[in-house]
Amino acid sequence: MQLPNNLGQLTYCLNIHPAQSWEEVRAALQGPVRKVKQVLAPQTPFAVGLRFSAQALRSLEEPASRAELKALLAEQGYRALTVNGFPYGVFHGARVKEEVYQPDWRFAERLDYTCGLATLMAELGAPGDTLSLSTVPGTFKPFGRGAEALMADNLLKATAHCVELEQRTGVTVAIALEPEPYCFLETINEAIAFFDRYLYSDEAVKRLMEMTGLTASQAASALPRHLGLCYDVCHAAVEFENPQASIKALRAAGVPIHKLQLSAALRIPKINAEARHALEAFCEPTYLHQVVASGQKGLTRHADLPEALARGEQANGEEWRIHYHVPIFTETLGRFETTQAFLAEVLALHRREPIAPHLEVETYTWHVLPEALKGASVEDAIIREMQWVQGQLCQESSYIKRVAISRE
Repeated sequence: MQLPNNLGQLTYCLNIHPAQSWEEVRAALQGPVRKVKQVLAPQTPFAVGLRFSAQALRSLEEPASRAELKALLAEQGYRALTVNGFPYGVFHGARVKEEVYQPDWRFAERLDYTCGLATLMAELGAPGDTLSLSTVPGTFKPFGRGAEALMADNLLKATAHCVELEQRTGVTVAIALEPEPYCFLETINEAIAFFDRYLYSDEAVKRLMEMTGLTASQAASALPRHLGLCYDVCHAAVEFENPQASIKALRAAGVPIHKLQLSAALRIPKINAEARHALEAFCEPTYLHQVVASGQKGLTRHADLPEALARGEQANGEEWRIHYHVPIFTETLGRFETTQAFLAEVLALHRREPIAPHLEVETYTWHVLPEALKGASVEDAIIREMQWVQGQLCQESSYIKRVAISRE
């Protein structure tokens, strides 16, 4: 949906729906996505945040399937705005955990998959469009050390592919790396350092010139146009980032935010025995739920919630933020709090000075929430989330009226 006052386009990500094959993606577009559009944008085009697994993308290499996708988007009044190129394989109904990053940017399979998605998006767009493609932040943390140059070169090859697409179609596809807890790019400072040393450096400009034939000035301007960041608000909140300072730092470093993913995390202001017991209900086997704990010795990071809980009484008194995407329209979830206030602050900053052209709601965990916390249908919940975002962005106040989460 087009937001007022040049605030960009709002959509939600199709990774919310269990859609692994092209047939399942088609069913989602004809079913739940259509229901959401009928409520939120019945008479106007509706931007969609697409997600195609590698399996679905292979099916869409067939001309008939590709034509069917294009016809479906046109018939339903959908506009392809962004694509989630993070999960390559299965994303629902099976163990994902650390496998969600594989193949990562060390491998040719990730490069080929990303280039295939970029080609498809360029075909779905129109000349003059800028479309975004979010992707894994390099790799899982334990695998990143020593692989920086390899990952950077693959990202530059993908950028060269996007340059060629832009020259041929007039559509700009922007690759957006998505920092995430316990990943190679975890914090905003880590992302800025990687871009500065490997992706926007003089060597990167020369490498792109070699692959594309661009001049030095053309290559230097093409890099941020086609390669930037996806700022996932849940991830940033879990990392105890400062919303205003982190966004300001990215702007100062010249790293554009091509996509702003709107999401919230679990927050426990003070861990105790009762909280640890209640958190056991969130130890589910599908996704990683990284934990960042703030205590007297600073921040401590854990790859998954069971690992953090295993510390027992040692964790008492700490504040925990847990990478568990929860409904963004609620400040509490059961006995726990959420990082909704962090998200509200980011949206207030966006309202004052737009952060990104694409805003995407991404609560993909509806199917794994504890049963006691599941409410209405997924479609109804998505509609509530989108309406909550609209309400935040249409407030008359120039700043949030609630107290933001403490960042001490």
